[in-house]
Amino acid sequence: MGAPAFRGTTVIAVRRGGRVAVGSDGQITFGEHAIKHTSRKVLRIHEGRVLAGFAGGAADALALLDKVENHVREARGDLERAAMGFAREWRTDRVLRQLQAMILVADAQQTFVFGGTGEVLRPDEDVVAIGSGGPVAHAAGLALLRHTDLGAEEIVREALEIAGRLCIYTNNHITVETLE
Repeated sequence: MGAPAFRGTTVIAVRRGGRVAVGSDGQITFGEHAIKHTSRKVLRIHEGRVLAGFAGGAADALALLDKVENHVREARGDLERAAMGFAREWRTDRVLRQLQAMILVADAQQTFVFGGTGEVLRPDEDVVAIGSGGPVAHAAGLALLRHTDLGAEEIVREALEIAGRLCIYTNNHITVETLE
């Protein structure tokens, strides 16, 4: 039996009314124990013009974030070009292909999900979520987007609150960043 895996992240992005909000909970779990409750998993990159939230093993998530951030910098903030550069690098980098993490990245116009196993996705909807509580937050976010007048930040907060009530790897210490 191997070492227990780090778990415990829910990250969600919502677009509405010319704004994008990205938020996450703060829990990090090691095996069956919540060992940190106030982790910050959403941050601003590329001079504050891009939001990034990460999920997965901490070291892998930070390594993946570093790779994605380098591609965003090389593409001068163009997320689509950064996504293509990441995909090209992933095909040739054996270490990158082993990262057990995902990054959700958003700027004022676009949202992408990057995975250590090679995924580069642009979601169809104005809501996307990753991590342990991602499916719950995604469903809650879609329902709130479709059936309320709440803004992007409020939808992110409420979806994370709901995920925190249902997913044992998600708590209610919420961090949200927004862009217009």
